[in-house]
Amino acid sequence: MWHIKFIIGDILANGENAGSKLSSDREKFRWSNSKYKRRMLELKKKSDPLEGAPQARGIVIEKIGIEAKQPNSAIRKCVKIQLIKNGRQITAFAPGDGAINYIDEHDEVIVEGIGGRKGRSKGDIPGVRYKVVAVNSISLRELVRGRKEKTVR
Repeated sequence: MWHIKFIIGDILANGENAGSKLSSDREKFRWSNSKYKRRMLELKKKSDPLEGAPQARGIVIEKIGIEAKQPNSAIRKCVKIQLIKNGRQITAFAPGDGAINYIDEHDEVIVEGIGGRKGRSKGDIPGVRYKVVAVNSISLRELVRGRKEKTVR
């Protein structure tokens, strides 16, 4: 009896000459993988305010305090920023004890991702995905530690 495992139409192709069919199927069915689809269509870059860049500059619009999620009960000091490259507004966390005092309205700041899960918010700060790294091109960490002073513009 013949044992044929070579149906080209839809279902099965595992024969000796079926290489191109196998590779074209693999190419076609990869699109049902959501991670592959997002990567190929560059959806993260389109939705990301930083447009795929590791850091971005922006102007401080206002200082805000955001309440931490349960069970914590702190007010996390954040700033609302308008990015220079595309005009989008984002909220960024000011890390460090008293760091918010070194940031004033209309200052130019550099922000980067806060380092949470897959680009989302980190810890108990709801909806905040970015942190302030530098103020007027001086490191915020150096300002907080007292090693440098903020320039007066």
